[in-house]
Amino acid sequence: MAPEPPVKYVVRSARPPGRPLDLEAELNPEQRAVVVAEGGPMLVIAGAGSGKTRALTYRVAWLLAHGVRPDRLLLCTFTNRAAREMLRRVEALTGVETRALFAGTFHHVAHRLLRQYRDRVGLPAGFGILDREDARELLAACLAEEGVRDQRLPQPKVLMALLSRAINSSMSVADAVAHDAPRFVEAAAAIARVADCFAARKAAMGMVDFDDLLLLWKALLVDHPDAAAELRTRFEHVLCDEYQDTSRIQGELVDLCAAGHRNLMVVGDDAQSIYSFRGADFRNILEFPARYPDARVYKLETSYRSTPEIIALANQCIAHNAAQHPKVLRPVCAPGDPPAVVPLADVYQQAEFVAQRLLELHQLEGVPLREIAVLYRNHAHALELQVELTRRKIPYVVRSGLRFFEQAHIKDVVAYLRVLANARDGLAWSRVLKLYGGVGARSARRVADGAARQDGPADLVLAALAPELPGSARAPVGRLAALLARLREPPEGPAAAIARVVAGHYAEYAAGAFPNADARLEDLRQLADYAARFADVPAFLADLSLVAGIAAETVLQGEPPEEHLTLSTIHQAKGLEWTAVFVLWLADGRFPNLQALRTQEEEEEERRLFYVAVTRTRRHLFLCYPQRAEDARGLRTILRPSRFITELDGPAPPFERWAIETAPG
Repeated sequence: MAPEPPVKYVVRSARPPGRPLDLEAELNPEQRAVVVAEGGPMLVIAGAGSGKTRALTYRVAWLLAHGVRPDRLLLCTFTNRAAREMLRRVEALTGVETRALFAGTFHHVAHRLLRQYRDRVGLPAGFGILDREDARELLAACLAEEGVRDQRLPQPKVLMALLSRAINSSMSVADAVAHDAPRFVEAAAAIARVADCFAARKAAMGMVDFDDLLLLWKALLVDHPDAAAELRTRFEHVLCDEYQDTSRIQGELVDLCAAGHRNLMVVGDDAQSIYSFRGADFRNILEFPARYPDARVYKLETSYRSTPEIIALANQCIAHNAAQHPKVLRPVCAPGDPPAVVPLADVYQQAEFVAQRLLELHQLEGVPLREIAVLYRNHAHALELQVELTRRKIPYVVRSGLRFFEQAHIKDVVAYLRVLANARDGLAWSRVLKLYGGVGARSARRVADGAARQDGPADLVLAALAPELPGSARAPVGRLAALLARLREPPEGPAAAIARVVAGHYAEYAAGAFPNADARLEDLRQLADYAARFADVPAFLADLSLVAGIAAETVLQGEPPEEHLTLSTIHQAKGLEWTAVFVLWLADGRFPNLQALRTQEEEEEERRLFYVAVTRTRRHLFLCYPQRAEDARGLRTILRPSRFITELDGPAPPFERWAIETAPG
């Protein structure tokens, strides 16, 4: 199928194509150099707050204003929203209609191209795209079809993540399993068969999933020389935003599209490459000069976001990484307060300090709550803070998803404790029983209904109901009853009960059910540590119910409902900024994460994550860490400050250290 005829641009304002933009007034010298650069391979290293989007937008506008037709440009962005905003600004600058410009995420661009070249890659007219949920359902059907349901294989959600890793990293399924899920390596052959079945079923249905879009775009460029030549002629300039976050296959796609003319501009910040767990390949940006020896490297080092004090800390921090494109940010903002390193006695004092200090910023210094964020390495680090904020009725939103106690794995394990405390809790029974393969919805409902009519401990109630269940459900129900019996005799506190549930069943379940099983198990360890303060299971459950029931609606009467604090993982906060930022749990082994200290590469990504955290703030930065922690067994651990703090210490550290004392009374 021949490509669609190009759409001619139209002029919509008094500034026609060809008229120079006022770059002297609108850009700084660093940005101007990027905008007016000649063709060829270019790497733009854009520091935090340096106006990267502005430079890239003006580059597109400059190309259009100098005669490049919109349909001759390919612009790959991290989100479609970012692409729309850039094109809106380009139209305002040039008056050129940009509908013909190929702009958007890699998947969006791939879909547009495959609609035009579908016959080259064997897609039917009107092919459909499976969303994530439909793809998982189809994959589950393939698991059943291959007759491997009873093998120790990952559940569809985890299997989908493994297949996605294989495609986005340009590796085999077996290598993806070995890399991401070594516990399933013995089943790699069976997983590969399921993957083949999945591909065949999609083809038979005339459907593709999101990963197929990239794979077929690459096939179009590699296996069909005529189509590849057409596309390289068509796209005279290829531009890629957020290049540090591209996967291996995405890096290959921009290289393939620019082969020949080599007019490739990639823009990003290697110091903010933090998504390797999602398949981002740091080598794309780090090794760009090696792949393109004649590439020109531009650096945007003037930062418009943060105070000089915060920029000084960020510069010193990232200088400890060996693998990077070195740069030194230069601030233009007025001086402010130095960042504060705040040692706290424990996690509870950490939560109290953050709540008190943010209210001081809000009520005494006039910083809106929406301009304050609390950032952390993973969800578990915000557990005590969420409780403290809820009790103080400070409104907050969790940008990175559900509140801690609302997450599936937390509710799953708490459900065990609920049936332990009250064997008539039918909702908890339904939740626990669904975690056991072989127990269907009908059997779970029968147990829930039967338990409501009986008295006695949960394990004995379950054992009495087991004979009424189908044969397939009796063995798993027996395992559950045995686990509940171990929780009851002798009676255990909530912390020990949680640990026993995880060790006795849930760790194995999570390994097959969640792509990020390790992170979820860390959350559960944190939950057990939190539960250690309660004498028994009923007291712990009552506290959770009270926390969940308190309405966190307002701090001051009459405030608008949108006035709220933001809690977020650092990964979810990238690209955002606030007036004040608190970073929690900066203790070695927690941040950096202990599992991320196995190699230098992993430690350096953790340091980049810290760099991202500190560069989210404009004026106020608080780096907090507890000095001791108590685990579920009651053992106290002395915590050391994060190496990301200690390595900045010296005769003139870029921070001041605060001493926090408990006020008398």
